Amino acid sequence: MTPLEKINSIPLPFAALMGLRFTEAEPDRVVATLLVRDDLCTVGASIHGGAVMALADSVGAAATVINLPADAKGTTTLESKTNFIGPAKAGSTVVATATPVHRGRRTQVWQTRIETEDGKLVAVVTQTQMVL
Repeated sequence: MTPLEKINSIPLPFAALMGLRFTEAEPDRVVATLLVRDDLCTVGASIHGGAVMALADSVGAAATVINLPADAKGTTTLESKTNFIGPAKAGSTVVATATPVHRGRRTQVWQTRIETEDGKLVAVVTQTQMVL
């Protein structure tokens, strides 16, 4: 099973509710897209910060899953920090790309860049995942 097949075989109900779609997965990079719908927006028809954070959390967790040691039982988020840079408007698609900062036996740290399809930076999220 490829890393992308592995991620797509794991039910992520909240990610599915948001409409997240994983498009690439390798040990050093996981990519997902999200259509910015009206119900994911705040005032001004821009993506809500909570939607940005949930997108990054889902992508970072998925990246951890495909990098878990063989004896691990799973993962959970320990900490997450988001820097909001710019808006993404309703009707646009954002691309979230997670890359590793640290992959250890007990924790992994991932940085996720969220950009519009034309490359404008929306947010940078750094999260720490505990290996269970």
